[in-house]
Order: sequence, then structure tokens, then C-alpha cells
Amino acid sequence: MTAIERSRTVAVVGAGTMGQGIAQVALLAGHPVLIHDIDHALAEAGAAAVRERLERSVAKGRLDPAVAEEAAGRIRAADGLADLAAAALVVEAVVENPTVKRALFASLEEVVAPDALLATNTSSLSVTELAAGLAHPGRFVGLHFFNPAPLLPLVEVVSGFATDPDAAERAYATVLGWGKTPVRCADTPGFIVNRIARPFYAEAFAVYEERGADPATIDAVLRESGGFKMGPFQLTDLIGQDVNEAVTRSVWESFFHSPKFTPSLAQRRLVQSGRLGRKSGHGWFPYGDGASTPEPHTAGPERAPDKVGLVGDLGPAAVLAELIEEAGIAVTATAHGGPYIQLPGEGQLVLADGKTAVEFSDVVYFDLALDYRGATRIALSVSGDTTERTLSEAVGLFQKLGKKVSVIGDVPGMIVARTVAMLIDLTADAVARGAASAEDIDTAMRLGVNYPLGPSAWHERLGQDWAYDLLHHLDERCPGGRYAPSLALFKLGYAADGDAAVDGDEAADGDAGGDDNGEGEAE
Repeated sequence: MTAIERSRTVAVVGAGTMGQGIAQVALLAGHPVLIHDIDHALAEAGAAAVRERLERSVAKGRLDPAVAEEAAGRIRAADGLADLAAAALVVEAVVENPTVKRALFASLEEVVAPDALLATNTSSLSVTELAAGLAHPGRFVGLHFFNPAPLLPLVEVVSGFATDPDAAERAYATVLGWGKTPVRCADTPGFIVNRIARPFYAEAFAVYEERGADPATIDAVLRESGGFKMGPFQLTDLIGQDVNEAVTRSVWESFFHSPKFTPSLAQRRLVQSGRLGRKSGHGWFPYGDGASTPEPHTAGPERAPDKVGLVGDLGPAAVLAELIEEAGIAVTATAHGGPYIQLPGEGQLVLADGKTAVEFSDVVYFDLALDYRGATRIALSVSGDTTERTLSEAVGLFQKLGKKVSVIGDVPGMIVARTVAMLIDLTADAVARGAASAEDIDTAMRLGVNYPLGPSAWHERLGQDWAYDLLHHLDERCPGGRYAPSLALFKLGYAADGDAAVDGDEAADGDAGGDDNGEGEAE
């Protein structure tokens, strides 16, 4: 299906910030553009604001003056809906109220040509529901731009239950021609980004509610170990706690209160108290004059051990063997058993696996990292049974590798590991249910929320049964369904490893990394 011709008019209904941004994108792609608003003065102001944006781009050297001048002559405010009759595409960007939107589209349907596409920029409402009252719902699609639309490349192209495939493909081709990166998705709650992103916030809030660590430390670990650009506490303060919680609650309710999407009580209390983030002067962190952001917990200096034992294959953390040797620490490797790092004081250092340190006699868990060589911080988890010597040796070891160390409570799955596992699980489930392809989900999460890797890329890197095993252990320790691995994730692990993914339950539960002789295998 071909894109809408550049000579055809694109109309934007709603002259706010998002409407202006979408209008600017269509304008610079070469279309004549009409802006409409229920208040004509707002439409005039919106068109003027787009022209001012073009002028600023010229002043910054980002846009050729001749191009800006020509484009400025192709945008105007519509006097009324009747002016939109010649539009080949109408994009709605009005208030997130289904009643308002449905009434608008019913009126538009009486005005525009039969071949015109109608699109909503909704971020949370059902495209299927918005199209339900139309005489021709097949031409109705979702085009979810991300703010600011001129700068962010991602556009979710959403097909409702009645959307004609040709209409969706024409919308996709048009957005692609505008220089954006479109991704296809079905009309699922939250579409791609707002559905898959929920664990990034939810798991951080859960660790906080479980008294595993404070917000500043959780944020630091996800940034400096997980590779995320911002921590969830800092990010939700920027978004607005009320806005973020409303999206979470909407997705949760749309999935019939699935425990996978349960909102955070701590965030609910924050909203109820009026601490909405930067816009109110206080959220998880204080803002304004004289405010200082709390520092993450960072362990004091400890002496590194002279030697360690490497038992079994550390899997995602295998590069640690190289880093330890490069740091001048002797490594003795044993192929069978584990996997864990044997410390001189008989304690074990184990990669987060969804279990708790209290289950074992003298264990320190360490968190997952995007890149252990490049990570600048590592989280360690201990219980009351972890000896001071084992903790000291573990802290000193990672400090010797050039890492800051944050010691957190005995939280199963820790911080990065449980977050990534949940992202992988939701993605596998979404793909299996036809919500979107794995490739489009990865693209959406990288471009829409700036994740360092898409969930499927994480899955490939970590191994097909890594997330399943971790969530299986988490589900045993935190029952209720939130961490129960999806059927899709189970099937992926089973297909990759035969019966290994389901036979893990038969393995012996000795030490965290094996039995007392280092020869057994953990679950």
C-alpha cells in the first residue's frame, strides 16, 4: 500500500502541544496542513506556534531558511470542520475523553471523503471503542506519536478490531515517509510501550515497598548496572506521579485486574498526598530551591580477596572471570557444579536467580548487569546469615573491578534481574497473543522509552530459559500470580532446551550454587 501523496492535505484536530507537533511533522514532509480546534483562536495560535518552531529551527541551523519559508506558507487554521473536506488524513489530538473523541469522529465522517483516513493519537483509549459508532470503521487507525512529536521517531500504528489492513498499511507507509519509525500493533491495552514498560516502574516500587532499598539506590542500580538512561523514581517524578499511576491503573483495569499489572500502593499514597513530582515541587525526591537529591547507598572500601574459585558456568556473568583475572586476582576454575564464585572465607557469590540469601548458609547475591565490563555499580543482596567476612570479600572484589557497590536487602530477583525478567515475560506473552512482533516491540522500547536493549534482545542474550527460571523461583517465594511465567515464556524455553526447562524442579536444593561438595546443580 502506498503512502498518502505529499500533495494531499493532512488535518490535525486539536491545537495543543501534541497537535502542533504532529502538524509540524506532516508539514515538513511536504503536505498542506490544516489545524482545527473547537476554539478558532486556539487554532490560529497553534498554526502561529508551528511557524515559530520553524523559525527557531532555522536560527539553530537545523532547517534551511527557504524550506522553512515554503513550509510556513502551507499551514493555516481551519475555520470549521467543513474546511477539512479535502483532507486525505485527519489526526485527532484532543482531550483523552472517549465521549469527546467519538463525537468528533462522527462529525468528521460526515465531512471527509470516503477514501480519507481517520486517526486518533490516543495513548490509552481503545481504538476499537472509538471506532465503534462509525459507519466506516475500517478506515480508522491509531497513530500514537510520542511527545515531542518532531523529535521522537517512534509512532505506534494501531489496528482496531474493525480496521481494514489496507488502511493500517497506508497509515504505516505514510508515517514511514514522514521520516518516523512506525511499529505495528493490535488494539491492546497500553499498545506496545505503555503495556510492556509497566515492570520497569512496578518492580522498582515493589523493591522499595519490600524495604529492599531506597529510591535513590534503586535508580542508581538500574542506571549504572542495568544501562537504563533514567531510574523509575526519577522518571516518574518527571512524567508526573498522577499521570504515570493513571496509565498503570488503566492498563491494570483493562486487563481485568491481572496481578501482572497491579499498581503500587506507595505510588498511590504519593499521589494522594499531592507529591506529584517536579511539577508540584516534591515527588519521590524534593525539587526547587535548596532541594538536594538523596545519594544512593554506596559501600565503604573493603579489601579484595587475593584469590577466588569459579565453579561452573556463570552464564550472563561469565565475563567476570576475565575481569577478575585482569584485576590481578587469582582464579581457580572448576567446570562442574555451581554456578557461583567461591570466596576465600567459604562464602559464595551467586548471580541473582529469584531465590533469597536467607535460604543458604553464607551467600551474597549479585545483580544482573547489561555489561559487567562497562557497569559502574553492582548491587549485592545479603541476609542475616551472611557473615561479615563474606560480605566484605564480595564488596572488595567488585570494588577491585572498579565498581561502586550498593548493598540492598534480601530481595528475591534483586533489582535489574527481576525487572528484565518481567520485561521479557510480558513481551513473550504479547507476541504470542498477536499484539505485536518481537522486532516491533524491541524497536518501540528502544525508541519510545530509550531502553538499552529491547526485551527480546535481552532474552536472546541471557538464554531462553533464564527469565523463566528466575520468575519460577520468584513465583514460589512471592505467590499470587504476578511472577508466574507466562505460557509463552515456558514454550520458548521448552523449544530451546527440550525438557530442561521443565525438569529444573527435580534438581537438588543444596547451597545456592550446588551441594556441599560443589558437584550438585541448583534448581
